[in-house]
Amino acid sequence: MKQLIEQFQQSLAALDRVKADALFQEALATMAPIQAVEQLVVPSLEHIGAAWHRGDLALSQVYMSGRFCEALVDGALPPSDPDRKHQPRSAIVVLSDYHDLGKRIVYSIMRASGFELFDYGRMDVDQLVERAIADQLRVLMISVLILPSALKVKQVCSRLKERGVDVKVVVGGAPFLFDAQLWQDVGADAMGSSASEAVAIVERLMGAMQ
Repeated sequence: MKQLIEQFQQSLAALDRVKADALFQEALATMAPIQAVEQLVVPSLEHIGAAWHRGDLALSQVYMSGRFCEALVDGALPPSDPDRKHQPRSAIVVLSDYHDLGKRIVYSIMRASGFELFDYGRMDVDQLVERAIADQLRVLMISVLILPSALKVKQVCSRLKERGVDVKVVVGGAPFLFDAQLWQDVGADAMGSSASEAVAIVERLMGAMQ
């Protein structure tokens, strides 16, 4: 299995979709789909994310790896599959910014790891609060690129609390990397420094909800 994981990681880093698919099918030949996802795909994506964090891989490689794996998992575990994780209602959004890449990477990695979540695209504070309440979210992941957008997270958290809604807010993006205290200052429940941390953070929050 170790060799298979290493080969799968290499195929992702090389953006070799054909090889990655062949290796995934090899795993499916000896284990259940959910096992292949949890034992092959998830650790490989975590490795890819860590490599980017060290500066060994480009952001484009992380993004495409997530997209490749998302397609593989969707084939093995379609959205209606009972083996998909039974997680609280979750969503991801870009708050007031016009960038999308960071959100797209996290979204792909989450889905490639067996999670289902809403993709809200880009929203402002008012839209986001109303949508989160309407969808009865338990976990809200917010991506930002610039400081003014990061500061608006405080408005989101305050308004949700004012409405009596218990939503765990997870933030990520450049402002939170530059200021390690900022996520707490804006009232978020957690901060991810890389896309690969998203799965572990949500799983931790899930455990606390049980």
